[in-house]
Amino acid sequence: MDKTQSVVIVGAGVFGLSTALHLAEDGFSSITVMDRSMPPVPDGSSNDISRVIRFDYGDPVYAKMGRDAYELWNTSPDYADSFHRTPCVWTAQQSGPASLVSAGGSDFIRKTKKILTDMGCEWHPLDSVAAMKARFPTVSGTPIGAGFEGFYNDAAGWADAGLAITGLRDRCIRAGVSFVTGRHGHVTSLEKGSDGRVTAVRTIDGGRITADQFILATGAWTASLVPSWNTMVATAQIVGFVRLTPEEVQRLKDLPIIFNLSTGFFSFPPHEQTGYLKVACHSFGYTLSSSDISSPPSEAISQRANFIPEEGRQRLLAGLGEILPELVSRGFEKTCLCWYNETPTGDFIFDRHPAHQNVFVATGGTGQ
Repeated sequence: MDKTQSVVIVGAGVFGLSTALHLAEDGFSSITVMDRSMPPVPDGSSNDISRVIRFDYGDPVYAKMGRDAYELWNTSPDYADSFHRTPCVWTAQQSGPASLVSAGGSDFIRKTKKILTDMGCEWHPLDSVAAMKARFPTVSGTPIGAGFEGFYNDAAGWADAGLAITGLRDRCIRAGVSFVTGRHGHVTSLEKGSDGRVTAVRTIDGGRITADQFILATGAWTASLVPSWNTMVATAQIVGFVRLTPEEVQRLKDLPIIFNLSTGFFSFPPHEQTGYLKVACHSFGYTLSSSDISSPPSEAISQRANFIPEEGRQRLLAGLGEILPELVSRGFEKTCLCWYNETPTGDFIFDRHPAHQNVFVATGGTGQ
């Protein structure tokens, strides 16, 4: 590909920014990133106080990709301020009422342990709740209960996502990447020629920006811009933040990342800078559809709304009660919906769009 061609990247999340930086470092001379906000974008799924960094996957391809990424997070000075190494615990319920048990949890644990072993990576068994609490005494509750199974991996951690995106943005700027934001950068549609090639992006203020190549790193908003033929669906996942005292932040600083694969609930260690304990739940999620297109709200926002459905709040409280029951009565200082772009197989989509040959699609995070 001719490196003098102009490239427009729509979406200033981790996919868009990392692509922009790679292209700039590879010698491309005209790269423009467009979004409704300067990154970190307030409602982008890349932006928050924490994201899990791990290579525990039930698929060998993702496990190897994750291990490579983990090594970069763990060793590169570019991520030193935003990465925190922390054990990651995986739990599931082997037995119990069918409505409470996800067979996928046990299957994930079995596959992942085998893949880690085949890769020569260390993992540690947890055969009971007692074993988990002995290893991680900051867990005051009784996760899972009857039928508990699990393991943990010390080679894991979490990233301060907003801080990491800020650093990635600044690296892009130093590399010569241009940014168009606000109404001038809020892309609403693609202008197409008779041959199907995209000639320009149209913005909410009536503007038009041309390029030779277009990359859509638009996450959950992708299906609103190009035909997706049911290959993706935007789902809103629930997140809650508990306000801790400075003393509680210190007392809980050794809390691991904990996943309950039977319910989808997961939790992070405290975030010292904000004083929050963050919990979340990955499930089927909530959808918002218009004209058969699944997409989040498209208006520009300054921050995520402090809202989740009440049944979602109850699910978060139930999960919190298994880990730290003493915090349940305190509730959440704030909650929000985090928009994922789910694909039928749970895989990323990295490919040229078949109907628009100068459009490359990079999406499908699917909670990976």
